[in-house]
Amino acid sequence: MRTTQQLSITLPNDMANAVKAKVQTGEYATESEVIRDGLRALMARDRAVESWLHYQVARAYDALKADPSRAITTDLVRARLAAEHDKRKCATV
Repeated sequence: MRTTQQLSITLPNDMANAVKAKVQTGEYATESEVIRDGLRALMARDRAVESWLHYQVARAYDALKADPSRAITTDLVRARLAAEHDKRKCATV
């Protein structure tokens, strides 16, 4: 039984050129390998986002639902960000 499937794809010229360049430099043996590696990276990113949503965002949401007094206003968030920005800007001058 075959474990691969042939597809026909269309890419914008800049992407197609990038794929071909990866092969021409010897970084990859074939254009298919470039595409496979890109898809593996995309799938890894998707898994990382799902994990972050599940383990951090959902838990933070649940904690906030359990104790709404932990919430802060958007004005306070903006003020804290502005203060942090000013502090960093002064440190680089």
